[in-house]
Formats: sequence, structure tokens, C-alpha cells
Amino acid sequence: MKTYLSKSVLIIVFVFSSYLAGNACTNFLVTKSASTDGSTMITYAADSHVLYGELYYRPAADYPEGAMLDVYEWDTGKYLGQIPQVRHTYSVVGNMNEHQVSIGETTYGGREELHEKDTNAIIDYGSLMYITLQRATSAREAIKVMTTLVDRYGYYSTGESFSIADPNEVWILEIIGKGPEDKGAVWVARKIPDGYVSAHANQARIRTFPLAENNDQSIKFSNINEIFNPDVETVYADDVISFARDQGWYDGKDKNFSFSDTYAPMTFGGARFCEVRVWSFFKDIHDNMGQYLDYVKGEDLDNRMPLWIKPNKKISARDMMNFMRDHLEGTELDMRKDFGAGPFDRPYRWRPLTWEVEGETYCNERATATQQTGFSFVAQARAWLPDPLGGIFWFSVDDAASTVYTPLYAGLQKAPATYKEGNGSMMEWSENSAFWVFNQVSNLAYTRYNLIHPYIHDLQQELEKRYSRYTSMVDQKAQELYKDDKSKAVEFVSDFSVENANSLVHKWKRFYRFLFMKFMDGNVKITEGREFKTNGTGVVRLKQPGYSEEWYRKLIEETGDKFKVPEDEGH
Repeated sequence: MKTYLSKSVLIIVFVFSSYLAGNACTNFLVTKSASTDGSTMITYAADSHVLYGELYYRPAADYPEGAMLDVYEWDTGKYLGQIPQVRHTYSVVGNMNEHQVSIGETTYGGREELHEKDTNAIIDYGSLMYITLQRATSAREAIKVMTTLVDRYGYYSTGESFSIADPNEVWILEIIGKGPEDKGAVWVARKIPDGYVSAHANQARIRTFPLAENNDQSIKFSNINEIFNPDVETVYADDVISFARDQGWYDGKDKNFSFSDTYAPMTFGGARFCEVRVWSFFKDIHDNMGQYLDYVKGEDLDNRMPLWIKPNKKISARDMMNFMRDHLEGTELDMRKDFGAGPFDRPYRWRPLTWEVEGETYCNERATATQQTGFSFVAQARAWLPDPLGGIFWFSVDDAASTVYTPLYAGLQKAPATYKEGNGSMMEWSENSAFWVFNQVSNLAYTRYNLIHPYIHDLQQELEKRYSRYTSMVDQKAQELYKDDKSKAVEFVSDFSVENANSLVHKWKRFYRFLFMKFMDGNVKITEGREFKTNGTGVVRLKQPGYSEEWYRKLIEETGDKFKVPEDEGH
């Protein structure tokens, strides 16, 4: 995403891949009473094979009366049109703004009949996120902004699920356009009950919902100003049911209407590639998720999981980081445990996701952690602190399993040089680009995963634990400064964010050099800490572990006696 400022007109050019940028993402949502410290949290992995991971930073700005905003489609960079600019926009750090409002997304596509877009529409899902972050002071206001924009200017995308959070509430909004003939979109937004968690991963998940006629906690868009009533917990488009009836997709009672089942009917892929990531999160915090294993395997599509669950333990920000690293370990879908893992137990499969042999179609698993992640985050909002100090945008680039989340406070005043836009691209190498530095390490690990990745994991966990301690100390000092001089407190948390992020990248560069030297040429050099050991005469000591006995047995099964050495020469 690139931004240009000219004559008070903000032009946002989005250059992500048209399909993969939005069609392979994962969001986990945690409410205040479900977290260890009373914060709200959402996660987002922006997964695309052509997405260059970088931090989008937008400072607050003021505009004159009559200024216009040019809107470009996030996926393609196509110019869609203009909308009026607001007089003041809020600063945005990645996907969190200065008021601790954060938004994430996953694309579910939905009915193919609705994939053709309204050519007069101006607002695509990417613009919807970033325009809203510049205009909203709460999750409820974000929902009002998003739905009003779509209603007024049309929706130029397919089905989308959004996570929307502020320091007190977490919401899920699911939306889909009406095709080329109808302006706007149909949608439902629901507040996650406090003490519960939710998730979505490229499959619409809102099914039935309370109707306004029968429940004073629900409202329609025509009454959108009532969303600021704290009792309201569900909001939906006035025609979300009638539009489906008109298309012949639903003929039951209104109270039984299911948004997901109507606008994004469940398929094998929706369960096996998408809902399985929700399940992988739920299973770690709830004891009874085994009952949905057949569902996420695509064998029982009627046994759908609930939209939210009550976890059996409180969840921390570091827990959220590690949930984003899941490869279905310990389940029967564990990718380390079949032939495709290769000799080094690699929990990855190179694309395509499905493949054919002799006319039959087969699939790879699609886990939460994946090699094609451009960036991911854990957005943590804390109501007991002033907004610039309360919001922490834990940000990382590349594969979440092999990266480190660095804390960026909502009061950030400039992007760290190693993460900022324009420091390299998918077609331009930069020595000090966080994206390329972390990719060097992860791609080295893919070659001999079970040998190299444990070193990455240990340093990753050490650093994130350290950063959690740092933020506790920064919080305390910043609060003291804030009492006397708010600007000094904001400057303090901003400087910490920038310095820590840049330091991490340089540390990771040194770490890559160490790993490359240690694991060069199939050998494993002996080290203590980061020091290489010698035999006492200056010659480095090393091991040659070869392959596991299990892999050698598989090789023999495949090749028979091809590599067998005669007994009298074998030893």
C-alpha cells in the first residue's frame, strides 16, 4: 500500500495481489474478561505470496472544507472514484489508530453470483479498513463509518469478515456485495460477549442473529445512530433477509435466517482450509472441540462450530502470538507426520493447495502459520491507560512461526526505518528491510526444519518475553511523564517503539549469519551459545546427523536394494 499527499487530497494506492492478499488470512478475537490483564485483542495474518510485509503509518492530518479523497482498490490499485474527505483524520499505526481502534479482515468470497461487482461502487474492503481507522474513535463508530460508506458509495468487493476492536469491545462484521445490479451490500455485525472469544478465517461464520423486531439489543442500519446505545449488540442491513428472498436463496422464517449458510454456503474447502484454523485456536482454550474434528476435516459439514466460545483459561498477548504459529501440531492433521514433511519434519507444503493425480484431486492442509504471510499482528487495547500509551500494536513480518512480534505503541510518531513503506519491495532487495531479513531466516529453516527451527523458536520466545517486560517498564515511566507533559510521554513511547523495532531487525541479521554458518553444507557445527567450538587446534567441531532412521526405512521401501552395500564391505 502506497500513499501520496497532494493538495490536501489523500490518494491511497493499494498494490496487493488481487486474490491472495485477502483470500488467505486469519483473525482471532479476545474480549476483556477473556484476557489475562483486561485488554481486548485481535490478530490478523495478511497472507499472500506476493505481499511485501511493511508497516503502514499514517500521521493525523487536517484538511480544508471541500477536500476529496481518491480511492484506489487495495488489491489491484485500480482507481474507483472520489469521496469527501473529513476535516481531521486520526493517526494510524498499521491497523490500529490513535484511539486504540483496530481492524482486521479475512475474505470469504461467498456466492459466486455476487462476485461480479457494481462498477459504480467506490469502496473496496481494503479502503474500508484504512479509511475507517482514520475516522473512528470506537468500535461502534467504526461499524457506523464502514456501513455508511458502503451504503452511500457502494461496495466493490466480494464477501468479507472484519474484526473490529477498541479498549472495551470486540465486534465481528460480515458483509457481501449485491452484484452488479444492486448498490451497496448486505451485512450483519455482532458484538462478542465479554468473557468470550471468536475467530474467522476465510469462511463467513455469523449464522442466525436476534432480530430488531423481537430484541431491543438489535437494530437495523436505518437506525444506525442507535449503535452508540451500549445495550445494542447486533446491527444488520435492513434488507439482509429480503434480498436473499428476492434472489430465491431463502424461503424460511426470518428468525431462522442464517447469514453464513445463505450467502456463503459451507463447502469442503470452507471447512478443511478455513474453519480448521478457527478450530486450531479454539481447541487450545476449550476442552470439547474434539467433537468438531470431522467437521473441520470436511466430513460432516452440518456440525458447525459456534461463533464464539468461553475459554477455559485467560489469554495473554504472548498466547495470541503463539496461537498464530499453529501448524495443527498434535492433531491427526499434523503436517510433520506424513510423507510430505520430508526427512526434516517440515510442517509446510508448497502451493498449489490442491493437486491432481490420475484424475483424482487431493489437498494439502492449510494451517494458521504459513510461509506466504506478508505481515501479521496482535492488536492489544487497554482501557485503563491513555490511548497513546494503552494501545500496543504487536507487529511482525513474514511467517509468524519464524518471526518476532515487536511492540509499537499507538502513540507512534514515525515508522521504524526497517519496517517502513518504501524500504524494499517484492522486486527490490534492501539489506535493512525487516521483511527480507526475516525471510532469510525462515527460508533457511525450511531446508532442515527440525534441526534449525528450534533455535529460532528459542530466540523468538526469549525476545518476546523480554519485550513484554520492557512494555511493563515503559508503561510505568510513560504514565509518570503523562501526568506532567503528555507530549513527552508520547515521544517516549514512540522512541521506544522505533528503537526496539530497528534493534530487533539488526539482531535478526546477526542471527541469520550464525544459523547459516552453523548449518552450512548439511553439517551441524558444535556451538555453546553463539560461540563455535574447535578441537583445540583451531579446527571447528561438527556433527553430520544425516537423516532419521524412519526416513532411511522409507527410502529402502522405495528403492529396495539399490543402495545396499555388500556385507563384506559394509563395515
